[in-house]
Amino acid sequence: MFALQSRVACALRFALKRRSTLLCAWFCCLGLLLFLASVPLSLSIQIQFGWGVVALLLVLRLTGAARRWRLFFLLLCCQLTLRYVYWRTTSTLGYNGPFDLLAAVLLYLAELYGIVVALLGIFVNVAPVRREPVPLPADRSQWPTVDILIPSYNEPLDMLDITLRAALNIRYPRDRFHVYLLDDGGTVQKRAQADPLKAAEAWSRHRALQELTARLGARYLTRERNEHAKAGNINAALAHVSSDLVAILDADHVPTVDFLEKTTGFFLADEKMFLVQTPHFFINPDPVEKNLQMFGQMPSESEMFYSVIQPGLDFWNAAFFCGSAAILRRRCLDEVGGIQGNSITEDAETALELHARGYHSAFLGIPLISGLQPETFTAFVVQRVRWAQGMIQIFLLKNPLLQPGLKIWQRLCYFSSSFFWFFGYARMVFLLAPLAYLLFGLQIYNASFTEVLAYGFPHVVGVMLMSDLLFGEVRWAFISELYELMQAFFALPGILQVLRNPRAPTFNVTPKGEQLDTDFISRLAGPFYLVYLLVLIGVGFAAWRFFAYPLHRDITLVTLGWNLFNLLLLNAAMGALFERRQRRQFPRMPVDLDARLTVDAPGECCACRVDDLSMHGALVLGSLATPLTSGARGRISIFDTVSQEWLELSVLVRSSRPAEKGGLAIGVQFINETQEQISRIALLMYGDSRRWQSYREERKQRIGFMRSFGLLILLGGRYAFAHYRSIAQQAARYAFDLLLYYSLPWRRALGRFWRKCCRWVLDEQDVSRDSVKS
Repeated sequence: MFALQSRVACALRFALKRRSTLLCAWFCCLGLLLFLASVPLSLSIQIQFGWGVVALLLVLRLTGAARRWRLFFLLLCCQLTLRYVYWRTTSTLGYNGPFDLLAAVLLYLAELYGIVVALLGIFVNVAPVRREPVPLPADRSQWPTVDILIPSYNEPLDMLDITLRAALNIRYPRDRFHVYLLDDGGTVQKRAQADPLKAAEAWSRHRALQELTARLGARYLTRERNEHAKAGNINAALAHVSSDLVAILDADHVPTVDFLEKTTGFFLADEKMFLVQTPHFFINPDPVEKNLQMFGQMPSESEMFYSVIQPGLDFWNAAFFCGSAAILRRRCLDEVGGIQGNSITEDAETALELHARGYHSAFLGIPLISGLQPETFTAFVVQRVRWAQGMIQIFLLKNPLLQPGLKIWQRLCYFSSSFFWFFGYARMVFLLAPLAYLLFGLQIYNASFTEVLAYGFPHVVGVMLMSDLLFGEVRWAFISELYELMQAFFALPGILQVLRNPRAPTFNVTPKGEQLDTDFISRLAGPFYLVYLLVLIGVGFAAWRFFAYPLHRDITLVTLGWNLFNLLLLNAAMGALFERRQRRQFPRMPVDLDARLTVDAPGECCACRVDDLSMHGALVLGSLATPLTSGARGRISIFDTVSQEWLELSVLVRSSRPAEKGGLAIGVQFINETQEQISRIALLMYGDSRRWQSYREERKQRIGFMRSFGLLILLGGRYAFAHYRSIAQQAARYAFDLLLYYSLPWRRALGRFWRKCCRWVLDEQDVSRDSVKS
């Protein structure tokens, strides 16, 4: 153990020296590039230089040399950007009137924001670290003790049941870890509240969770009052636990069996290690993926952070705590008073405090948990606005650039992580800026088309190529724009709230495990309609301006192109705002497991493979020639790759159809499971980290800019139509209801007239009969 710690100490000293060297090299190169950016060139020479560098970048990218010449490639991108910034600052900010100046400054600041974020992104990701687990000693008595804390507020019991079972299934000496459920929905304050219905609900939850933990073998903790949200819940639990390490899991984050085996070794190797963070891996689509039906076909939106940015931060000893799927050293938490609570992103704030005290963190890029993303766009916005507000709280209340104790590279990394969340401002400015010229004729960008061609377009292409090199496998260019646009409408008001009062935001729990029975339009679609209408009007004004001002046609065409791009983004956003049904509470995941299926009637048995699996059922590919009857009973034996044992379950056939490659695709539902079998199913479903890693890698793929742009157009055209059709149907129903409402007096008058006519006819008939009789 001492030899291992000595090797780690040597590695840390080498890393510190390498960081210092790279930091010096970065500042030297940046100074040189700033000097070169200010060298005056004629417009024709600048066009040749800018597009010559773009051509070189394209050659490096297309030949695959960009990865080998990574730093050189990034420096070329920086040169194009810095030259653009110098020209933009010195040549385009003229005074044309107060409103023109205001719009021009807002656009300039938005561009400056994007450029700072791009430069910081290059710095952060200059040398990402890819770690492997540190092995634990053979003597298990030397393994650290761990308390696994699972904070809960209002999550369904079924969700908590699975997470607790999986936590208790972890492959670690049973006497060296304990599992705690921290119930914030059944606190004494909740049970004693004045509203009798809410109090009864809290009592019911309190008793149900006590019974659940007792049945499974976990421990139940609650507290007196709901103070400081999740941070307060964890800190209250720390008073009742005493292990060396603390593992924190969200209620929907189901751990794999090797969660502790792969993470705790870092703490034995490095006494100053305070955090080991692992990725948040999700097995269900986020609302954009679900509504655009792209889940599994493109990288998850979170992959850029967990596959690129966190490894980049890890090189600079700045990988931070993400609230779950992490292990922390208890001694370090006690030193700073537990989880911090000055901001609503208590996780990053805690990491900032401990990094400032000289402690180390590590990011292990192996998915060791599987979680759930928000199912609706409303829940998605609640989560992202909380992140944005919390990181800007850190930016304002604990400015990383001024925080004592941080190394200069850590200051830049934390500044990058918090400053990024101002994207809501920049994205809204980029959306509305073309309209300032097209609708009102404001001069917000004092440049000719030739100057834009010389400076602007090379800079844009350079930024796109830089982003493709750093993030191309995990974040597609125009899909990234779509995600940021959809969040910006709501992030910007949240940002303004924090700027007015940094302590105003409160912690909002993200809804998870929601089920949607019908398709519907998100209730947050209203702002998108307004901006969509304005952008459409801008297209019409562009056509008018093209003919009315022939001398400005070049600028009109450039602005129109910008506006049309925004229209394409908004069109795709309309598709993502049409919420699709979500009936499954537990998602199914693709697997490839050996199995044997026996059906009672017609009494057949065959070897088969499990193609996908959930906690309640599976899809089995078998060689049976005769379709099975729905409702038939049988048994299935599935080989568990984690325990290396066969799991036998009773099943009910729900569906049977011919498979694409022959045989039958049989949907089965598990029935009559014992408590032990349910735990085994949870182990089978969630226990194997290799499955999550394989699935994660399969989703990583790089596509070109043209394919990404074509995909944006396709998604907007295909899925926005359902949104528009729903609007038309609702409008037709509303119009029909209005027609019925306003026509009610006329219909009543017609009814009275019709009844009078009927009575008159009947009276005439009676008179005729009487006359005939007489």
